[in-house]
Amino acid sequence: MHDKILVLDFGSQYTQLIARRTRELGVYSEIKPFNTSINDIKDAAPRAIILSGGPASVWDEESPTIDPEIFKLGIPILGICYGMQITVHLLGGKVERSEKREFGPSKLQISDNSDLLEGIPNGSDIWMSHGDRVLELPPGFSPIAASDNSPLAAVKNESSKVYCTQFHPEVVHTKFGKEILSNFIFDIAGCKNTWTSKSFADSTIKEIREKVGSSKVICGLSGGVDSAVAAVIIQHAIAENLYCIFVDTGLMRFNEAAEVVDSFKNMGLNLIHVDATKRFYEKLKGVSDPEKKRKIIGEEFINVFDVEASKINGAEFLAQGTLYPDVIESVSVKGPSATIKSHHNVGGLPEKMNLKLVEPLRELFKDEVRAVGFELGVPANILNRHPFPGPGLGIRIMGEITQDRVEILRLADHIFMDEIKKAGIYDDIWQAFCVYLPIKTVGVMGDERTYEDVIALRAVTSLDGMTANWSRIPYDVLESTSVRIINEVKGINRVVYDISTKPPSTIEWE
Repeated sequence: MHDKILVLDFGSQYTQLIARRTRELGVYSEIKPFNTSINDIKDAAPRAIILSGGPASVWDEESPTIDPEIFKLGIPILGICYGMQITVHLLGGKVERSEKREFGPSKLQISDNSDLLEGIPNGSDIWMSHGDRVLELPPGFSPIAASDNSPLAAVKNESSKVYCTQFHPEVVHTKFGKEILSNFIFDIAGCKNTWTSKSFADSTIKEIREKVGSSKVICGLSGGVDSAVAAVIIQHAIAENLYCIFVDTGLMRFNEAAEVVDSFKNMGLNLIHVDATKRFYEKLKGVSDPEKKRKIIGEEFINVFDVEASKINGAEFLAQGTLYPDVIESVSVKGPSATIKSHHNVGGLPEKMNLKLVEPLRELFKDEVRAVGFELGVPANILNRHPFPGPGLGIRIMGEITQDRVEILRLADHIFMDEIKKAGIYDDIWQAFCVYLPIKTVGVMGDERTYEDVIALRAVTSLDGMTANWSRIPYDVLESTSVRIINEVKGINRVVYDISTKPPSTIEWE
């Protein structure tokens, strides 16, 4: 059994980073809503609790809060930013609205380096992001560090093992943030760093074997990292009782369907390949609205999957490649979010088919999925593949999807991939792809005027896809890509590069 840290989420943009940092240190962490009950916290049996930051003020009428009984559990607690302010507020100290808000870099002036700040250089860089500040400490607390604008930048109650920082140790801008978290996790909370990709794989395989027994499991393979790693974990647990269904929608990348089939067969997976290309094109004829396209592709995928799955006698479980960010979003402190875009998965299948779920990756972030896949011997060409949306090229074609447009986009995308691979930068990019814009623009080829469509190039850097920055691809690579696309892809006379970040833009265009 691994040690566990609970991160109570008050809505900070950095909450996931806290969980990631603890896992990088080899300790398993879970994010829970701020209002998780005392009983649920006891049942989780964490070795420590971290209270995240958040956008609210303790003085707001509906500001998120926690049950003060948490501080009586005897569990070490670290409050960060808003987590510090709510701790001070609930335990009898005073928090004020600061006249001068503090956002950005600052310097840490350490007055006590005996535990939380042990080994941290005085004057080191920290990252602040707060409006309120602590004016007066609760009984039993003492200051351990200050900043230019926060006399109480870090405090502690050593006897009750409650520590707080006004700054964010989880962000890279805090130079020794990981060391501060390490001091709390190991020296104060006494955790052991036993959570690794190997230990996760071993324990998950054992759990699946116990849960599934001799029953059969159906897994929908997309060709992406998540479904591949999920399938391999389950295969290690139940061998030939796993049945993988790969539905070729006709919206895959260049030669991808054939590569997926070959790769999975070489991995020894029990694979059922369904070419449903014509069926998808017929259903999508004349449809331009992005949400309608997504829903048609999703529903048709389920219909095809359902037909094939019904042929497998004795199937009781459905495998899904759900990741931890999906789980976090479903219990987010921020409440119901507006639908930015519907996601394409097989989430509707269990109810329709009366199957129980197996989700072996639901505790992992994307980079952890790759690490587990590497541990289990999943080929590098699958693990290092850029993320690809379930609706495939269908949401990279603005407007109606036609076979001609798919072929144009597929070839342009292949050229882009070829150029960034030749430049040796494919693995430095989180995701790169082309978007087809059916917008006629004027061009000149030879002595003739052209009036043809546009291809947009999109490439981003990211850790987990939650936020992303546009990739600084060298100009010569962009130039060679543009020249090749215009010369080799009939119907395209203009190439543009998307330099938007997420947020406010999304990675995909639809």
